[in-house]
Amino acid sequence: MKKFILFTAVLLLIAGGAFLFLTGDAINALVKQQIEKIGTQVTGQSVRVASVDLKLLEGAGTIKGLVLANPEKYTAPSAFSLNEVTLDINLKSLSTDLIVIDRIIIHSPEAVVEFTENAGANMQDILNEIKKNTASAGQSNAEAPSQSASQADPIVRVDQFVLAGVALTVDLTKLGNKVHQATLADITLNNIGGDAGMPASQLGGELAKQALSSIFKQAKKEQTNILKEQAKDKAKEKIGGFLNNLG
Repeated sequence: MKKFILFTAVLLLIAGGAFLFLTGDAINALVKQQIEKIGTQVTGQSVRVASVDLKLLEGAGTIKGLVLANPEKYTAPSAFSLNEVTLDINLKSLSTDLIVIDRIIIHSPEAVVEFTENAGANMQDILNEIKKNTASAGQSNAEAPSQSASQADPIVRVDQFVLAGVALTVDLTKLGNKVHQATLADITLNNIGGDAGMPASQLGGELAKQALSSIFKQAKKEQTNILKEQAKDKAKEKIGGFLNNLG
């Protein structure tokens, strides 16, 4: 029974590390509810999930239709959404103090990065919220009374975290440009939680932070390249106009 409780805890890692031994639709409903609740608390934005399907005996789970809302001052309804997340859990690790998830794959996510005229961006605002909220959560945990061994957060490491085929929208309309689309090469992050792992209740926030940070980094590269090309085009137009006036 203890091993099953630990196993369920792994599948609930994104949901704040809660662990209850449930089966079938009950555990799926719990995970869905907790992902939405904890995701909203961590990001400061509404998080919604279409469905969850956990296969406990196979060491696998699927989460579908997760949507992270955009901060209100931005245009797009969502900042990040995904079709499907799959988890591959190392069952042998369940007999140890460190639970290992071999791989988490986010399939074909969609991200919208809106830049503002004052050097702001929606993704940066969300990352700031994650940093603030996870820091305060960590402080609360540090100040809380110590838990008994049976209640302690499982320690988890993710060996590989893959964002597969991110459909990126870069909105530069507030910078006098337009909306651009790109499909990013797969983003692979390794050893999330470090060799020693980290408490399951903190891992969801860390995964969100690293995923959105990686996407935002790519979006800033796109923005820089686009604006450089825009500046070149304007310079060419200016020179062309000057030469025409000479003629």
